[in-house]
Amino acid sequence: MMSAPDVLSVLSLLREAGTDVVIAGGWGIDALVGEETRPHQDLDLLHRREQEPALVAALVAAGYAQTVDWRPVRFVLSHPSGAEIDLHPLEFAPDGSATQSSFDPQEPFRYPAECFVTGTVGGTPVRCLSVAQQVEFHRDYDPRPADLQDMARLRGEFGVATHF
Repeated sequence: MMSAPDVLSVLSLLREAGTDVVIAGGWGIDALVGEETRPHQDLDLLHRREQEPALVAALVAAGYAQTVDWRPVRFVLSHPSGAEIDLHPLEFAPDGSATQSSFDPQEPFRYPAECFVTGTVGGTPVRCLSVAQQVEFHRDYDPRPADLQDMARLRGEFGVATHF
């Protein structure tokens, strides 16, 4: 499991390694809301592809090991404690937008520049995905109970329509 102190510890480690990350997934939603709303199995992080060697080296030095490799789409590093970090490499354009490979090379994931916003974890400002981007990425699949809870939280907090 990943608690708020765990998230902040990972972010501090990666900042010291000179990497730039953005929180996505469930912790990204909690960052938007400003509080931990449920237990989290993992921490989803978007990172600059060119910073990947420094990011991986910092996490390996902290005891993480790669357990899933679906590059260039995503990969996972796990800690003996059970903590998992789900990493998503991005290619940034000069305008601040980004793309991420998908399993269909013709349909990459797209991140408009305005989707990178600031939220908070444990009262600390963090970079995360916007409400609109979170809603966009939570569609076209069968939701898990955590996804249903996350979308309900966004509807309640921000009054947005969601796909489920």
